[in-house]
Amino acid sequence: MLSLKQLIKKLMIINLFSEKTFKIICLPILLYLTIFDNTILNKEIKAEKKLIAATDQDLYLYKGMGASYLCIATKAGIEFPKAVGVATATYVQVIEGKHGGVVKELGDKKLEREKLFAGAEFQIVTTAMQYCPDSVPKEVTKKVNKILKDNKK
Repeated sequence: MLSLKQLIKKLMIINLFSEKTFKIICLPILLYLTIFDNTILNKEIKAEKKLIAATDQDLYLYKGMGASYLCIATKAGIEFPKAVGVATATYVQVIEGKHGGVVKELGDKKLEREKLFAGAEFQIVTTAMQYCPDSVPKEVTKKVNKILKDNKK
């Protein structure tokens, strides 16, 4: 059995050792963070950079990806409304996240989410009609063709 004096001595050694270890490990880290202006807090966050408006090439890529997803999903048995909803939501998220909701062709103004959804859905469906017409329901194809015909007038 340890005497009180021996117990106190052991505790002091453990305490001294942990304090020394703490100083040895933390001092270099603390110096690094204070001397060099390269801390986590000062690092540039990429999301805060100025966002670049989506170009025609960007939109072409996004609608192609959306249409590809729509074609694959419907052929895999996913219902058309769900597939087009996911493809459209993904398209909109990319436009908002990467481009701040701005489309170069339409100016510097951020588009409202509803307009982004409507435009994205229309672009995805029209592209899917070209590449996999059997994946788009007949009534949707008729509506889209009517809209395209009315816009030509």
